[in-house]
Amino acid sequence: MIYVTRLNHTPVVLNSDLIEQIETTPDTVISMTTGEKIMVLESTEEVIERVRHFRHSILASQDYANGQSATQKTG
Repeated sequence: MIYVTRLNHTPVVLNSDLIEQIETTPDTVISMTTGEKIMVLESTEEVIERVRHFRHSILASQDYANGQSATQKTG
């Protein structure tokens, strides 16, 4: 889940797995797999970075649960 801000400054939390595409027109428009389109204040790059950070946090917590730190990758 990621936090973004609608154009009217209302915060909203999105399920990042449901993001289909992000457009800059010049506002940032997030298209969801549900068909909903959400215009947000954040740039496309900011939204992508938030998704990356969220997914990284999930992977890091899985590594921790398996007894590995995020820096101890075994190959």
